[in-house]
Amino acid sequence: MARQTVTRAQLSEAVYQEVGLSRNESTSLVETVLEEICQALVKGEMVKISSFGSFGVRRKGRRIGRNPKTGQEVPISPRRVLVFRASHLMKDKINAALSGGKGIDQR
Repeated sequence: MARQTVTRAQLSEAVYQEVGLSRNESTSLVETVLEEICQALVKGEMVKISSFGSFGVRRKGRRIGRNPKTGQEVPISPRRVLVFRASHLMKDKINAALSGGKGIDQR
């Protein structure tokens, strides 16, 4: 299976093809949606997209890690990490597609 990255430009093109907005409007729409998601996460809010999944920010406390090369213990400072949890519909669709079966929207 070839790995490919979906870019903002590809998302904008998909909106252009599916919705019928102009290319500039499609690009603006994608940028606005992504910016709204980012702003909500910066505020510490959860972002839930139905049938897709939810994004959130978790706080990780200070802990001791280990340098894999030297084995030396190193303190890891507290930080915030982005987490994504896929919805059950998304998981089912991906698993069906990967197993060769039909996904929810595939016919």
